[in-house]
Amino acid sequence: MDAQIIAYVAGAAAMALAAMVCGWSIAWLARASVEGSARQPEAAGGIRTTMIIAAALVEAISLYTFVIAILLVTK
Repeated sequence: MDAQIIAYVAGAAAMALAAMVCGWSIAWLARASVEGSARQPEAAGGIRTTMIIAAALVEAISLYTFVIAILLVTK
């Protein structure tokens, strides 16, 4: 098999896995945040801030994967 084909498949698989895990993680994070806000409404502001920071960190993982996938494909 040609190395370029393997690079395309690896890049696509990496992005698919990263997107799936990122989506699942953000959904879990949002569920926990809403549940925490429902249990303690007075702490909703702090919970929301923490959720946004955590979601940004999770999204960064998929961006790093995107960069690696681009590097694999263009190499």
